[in-house]
Amino acid sequence: MSHFVTVWQLLVCLAVVLALYFHRIILLILSAPMIRWTQYVIRKRQTGNLQQGDIVFRIANKFSYMFDRLFLYWIGNIHSHRIRMFFYKYVYLMDIAGEVTMYYNIEIRNPSGIKIGKGTIIGENAILDGRAGLEIGNNVNFSSNVRIWTLQHDYRDPDFACNPEHYGPVKICDRAWIGPHTIILHDVTVGEGAVIAAGAVVTKDVLPYTLVGGGPAKQIGIRPRGLRYEFHGGHPKFL
Repeated sequence: MSHFVTVWQLLVCLAVVLALYFHRIILLILSAPMIRWTQYVIRKRQTGNLQQGDIVFRIANKFSYMFDRLFLYWIGNIHSHRIRMFFYKYVYLMDIAGEVTMYYNIEIRNPSGIKIGKGTIIGENAILDGRAGLEIGNNVNFSSNVRIWTLQHDYRDPDFACNPEHYGPVKICDRAWIGPHTIILHDVTVGEGAVIAAGAVVTKDVLPYTLVGGGPAKQIGIRPRGLRYEFHGGHPKFL
């Protein structure tokens, strides 16, 4: 009898652990239509097809933003690379090429505005802002805690608005290496093979095969040309 109870207790504990682990995944699967709806509303809002005075706008604008941030947070914290990539590619319709690795706890803004090339690695705790467009090339390496912002508030504006001069796409070309705790601001192109040193704040374009560092980032070195390496998507399955 005691043996039976022990086995039963182990089975219950296993069931609880599995339920705690998979509850987000189950909720996200059930919520897939809601995710697609929020993306539809956001696109309509961006193109001006939803008018400020419409009751539909007021309701949709309030709930779409809330649900979008919540779902993306859940997805980024799922301990399964395959499942995260499934939601990013097939539910949020992110343009992601093959052999891409996106690690745990990545925060994404406007995923439909982001394009990621083949073999690129995005380290954990990154922030990818696609609101003004974000294009990442092939075999790019993001270290941990990289932040990319394509839009920011104007501290001089009386309404704290995001004015056009603080809005613009970011492009990161092939085989660039973005160091840990780097911040890249709007309207910046990082050239092919460029290296951004740890902790740099990039506010202007970075020339190909140069090494930049500091805040604001300035050139501090060069990188040899003729790079041949390619990444093939290797990663621990539960990261």
